[in-house]
Amino acid sequence: MFKQWIKKYSMKETKEEARTSVGIIAGRVGLVSNFLLFVIKLVAGLLSGSISIITDGMNNLGDAASSLLTLFGFRAASKPADKEHPYGHERSEYISGLLISVIIIYVGFQFFTSSIQQIMNPTSLNATSLVFILLIVSIIAKMIQGNFYRSAAKEIESNTLHSAAQDSVNDVYVTLIVLVSATVETFTGWQIDGYAGALLSILIIYSGIQAIRDSIDDLLGTMPSKEEIHEMKELLDQYDVIVGYHDLLVHNYGPNKTFATIHIEIDDSWDLRRSHRIIDDIEEDFMDKLGVELVCHLDPIAIQNEEHTAIYRQVKQILNSLQLNLKFHDFKVEHVDDSTLITFDVVVPDYVELTNDQLLADISKKIREQIGEYELKIEFDRLDLLKEVSE
Repeated sequence: MFKQWIKKYSMKETKEEARTSVGIIAGRVGLVSNFLLFVIKLVAGLLSGSISIITDGMNNLGDAASSLLTLFGFRAASKPADKEHPYGHERSEYISGLLISVIIIYVGFQFFTSSIQQIMNPTSLNATSLVFILLIVSIIAKMIQGNFYRSAAKEIESNTLHSAAQDSVNDVYVTLIVLVSATVETFTGWQIDGYAGALLSILIIYSGIQAIRDSIDDLLGTMPSKEEIHEMKELLDQYDVIVGYHDLLVHNYGPNKTFATIHIEIDDSWDLRRSHRIIDDIEEDFMDKLGVELVCHLDPIAIQNEEHTAIYRQVKQILNSLQLNLKFHDFKVEHVDDSTLITFDVVVPDYVELTNDQLLADISKKIREQIGEYELKIEFDRLDLLKEVSE
């Protein structure tokens, strides 16, 4: 319904400009529509004397304030990087979301108190036909608003606008409860307005708490989705010339500022220029196709060395024999003075209950029994992102 209209605002030179443009128009639409809904419900509440309708209206006033913060958030996020903020200001969007959540909870608590007072001292409603019409109009308006937010969120992949869309859907259910409450009292005389208001207040507080949790997660940083990791893995798998890759780390400074580091295993017989050229190609592909600024660390692997290859295969068999789906990388065989040192990292799945010390004892014992008395240096990794899509 709104796709073509939103598309007009997203046709900018850069992804960042498109995001800002769509985010600002979404904030403006939300500000105007939510304020009008507040006025409609305030009028309906005053005409009927319903605390639940007034509570619902104040919820819309809170939504209008949220839209205003959304406007400020997208504008602040669009500011270019500066000396104090070398990675830009895109996390401003998350801060505005946190402030919005605080407002939602405050509104919820204020009207929970009013609803309790209405329960203690109930008053009769005066629900005229005009009141019912205003409530039905507000439900339709919220459905349209939710559709608009959903289209805008999809266009720029914004969690803030996705939350706004879900909030609009929640508001539809909230107003339906108010409508049912007014209908019940009109036809039965049961004074349940205060109870409906209390229920709405609890729903508003709950939605605010959920929104705070999401905003805090964004600010603290969360693990990328399996889909995002899978896209990165697919791109890396296209490079048949590399031996392997591991230790992927992803962090972001906003929706369009994603950075990553990874270890790339290469044949140690390659010269430095060839290695550098391959790494450059991988980093450019990540930026062009995924919008991720990647930094690669080179790990030379002695795949041409017969001793290295033979020990590698034996270690792989030993790990497989434990039947724990253990993966390993950074494998090296080094001759130090009069001894030989074997080093490697083991990726441990989440469901493995054995401690690192127990695993070290089991693996070391089998290596010394089946391969020989080598010096061992084994590290255990239980937070490898790549295991999320490889198991």
